[in-house]
Amino acid sequence: MLSYRKAGATLGALALGGTLLAAAAPAQAASPSPLPVPKGDGAKSICKRLPKTEARIQKALTRLNGPDTEAGSVARLEQRVGNAKTAGQTAIYTYLNDRLTFRKSLIPTLTTRQNDLTAVASWCSSQGLGASSAPSQ
Repeated sequence: MLSYRKAGATLGALALGGTLLAAAAPAQAASPSPLPVPKGDGAKSICKRLPKTEARIQKALTRLNGPDTEAGSVARLEQRVGNAKTAGQTAIYTYLNDRLTFRKSLIPTLTTRQNDLTAVASWCSSQGLGASSAPSQ
């Protein structure tokens, strides 16, 4: 009887080991292939999209810095936060205040990007790249 238990335990261990090996084999075979190496840094594309990117950032900054009558402005959201606090709506106040914190953090980020794009625009023009140097059709 004792030998049956040993044999059963050995067969069980072999079956478990075989199952683990069978499960591991497809995982190794399905390893992702390496990504293709980029041919360039995408400077032409960046220079081509530069005017639209500048306009989008400027539009966002104008909206964020707008008056309290403009939807999406920091001033309007500050007013809404104040109204929620005055009304004693703590859940709404917390939600709007978190949105206000995020919206205020966008201004320095977008300003930095706008300054970076100014440097990129001068580089593009010095290289003869960009929307203005593209041939017209």
